[in-house]
Amino acid sequence: MPKEFSRIDRVADQIQKELALLVQREIKDPRLGMVTINAVKVSRDLGYADVYISLLTTEELTEDDERVRDSLKVLRNAAGFLRSQLGRAMKLRVVPQLRFHFDTLGGKSRHIDSLIDQAMGKKPAVGPDNEGGSNEHDSREGED
Repeated sequence: MPKEFSRIDRVADQIQKELALLVQREIKDPRLGMVTINAVKVSRDLGYADVYISLLTTEELTEDDERVRDSLKVLRNAAGFLRSQLGRAMKLRVVPQLRFHFDTLGGKSRHIDSLIDQAMGKKPAVGPDNEGGSNEHDSREGED
């Protein structure tokens, strides 16, 4: 029997969906880049929701980057507005306080991926000499 999602998980998923729409449609600040809501973690008492964001860019960003700081500042200033809009959209009795954080997971995963490429020597997993994937059974077809 599959494990059912708790109410906290369902609320966090719904907050993530609603925030993505609200940030895209309602916040018109030019300092806010192309923001992606990666995850939302809600406290057990629904008092706080930690919202993890990333910015869509071609270069590596850290928490100290000016664009990241500007985007977080815009979102933190709009947290009250976003919270009120969430309350209307989700019809919750208690709407969590929103805390925005920069998600560094994307940069870490790209770094690990590059380390793996370096260790493997950038060899493809399937080369031209083993594409067919011959095995012993193929070589003994006529022996039956």
